[in-house]
Amino acid sequence: MHLDHDPGAPAAQQIGFADFLKVDIRVGTVIAAEVLEGTRKPSIRLRIDFGAGIGERKSVGQVAALYAPEELVGRQVAAVVNFPPRQIGKARSEVLTLGFADEEGRVVLFSPDSKVPDGSRLF
Repeated sequence: MHLDHDPGAPAAQQIGFADFLKVDIRVGTVIAAEVLEGTRKPSIRLRIDFGAGIGERKSVGQVAALYAPEELVGRQVAAVVNFPPRQIGKARSEVLTLGFADEEGRVVLFSPDSKVPDGSRLF
């Protein structure tokens, strides 16, 4: 699967609302973060708490270009929680943490403007 990070790219093919609902995007709080060695792009391993319904999950994000691990702890982030786990280098990523590419292609994390309950679903 190729994702186009070009802000000038046209919108993807239309989908129905039922298709959107299949993607479970939740907010969680980063409770631990560490630089992950041995990856092609600078990455950080995150442990994210999504609250009682989902619990803690691990994610590997290519976010080390803009974020230090210590500044991520306590931050709320959005993630897809119903993709199958993926092996990224030596680490297993259980959720896909969401972000946008800046003008230099670095990942800027997607998070709410105000604190919301962990586990809240995007709608």
